[in-house]
Amino acid sequence: MNINFTLISQAMAFAIFIWFTVKFVWPPLMRAIENRQKTIAEGLAAGERGKRELELASHRSADAVREAKERATDIIAQAERRAAEIVEEAKVAAKDEGSRILVGAKAEVEQEVFRARETLRQHVADLALAGATKILRREVDAKAHADLLASIKSEL
Repeated sequence: MNINFTLISQAMAFAIFIWFTVKFVWPPLMRAIENRQKTIAEGLAAGERGKRELELASHRSADAVREAKERATDIIAQAERRAAEIVEEAKVAAKDEGSRILVGAKAEVEQEVFRARETLRQHVADLALAGATKILRREVDAKAHADLLASIKSEL
């Protein structure tokens, strides 16, 4: 064998192999590499978008928590104010009720005093009438009158 023929045939086989590789093998490999690069680039971009969205969501959630705390503080303050108002209203109502009860009790005491006075007047009138009848029934005697008046005084 001739070294030139072998070298030329190997060079032609290599050239055919390169042409076949460039024509049929290389384009699908390049498409696969390009698709993979595109997928990786999209994944990186999606990762960056996700990172930005996470930061935005973190800021929004921090704002929402802060706003919720402010609202809770406002609600608590309103509840405390309302509780103070209710306590004051209850105090005023209790004071009014106490005043009303006191006025009613005073009126009732005055009525009882009036009834007691009327009863006492009735007893005094009855005793005076009884004494007058006893005096008129007895004979008219100064000593007897004095004894009778003393006994009436003791009964009063």
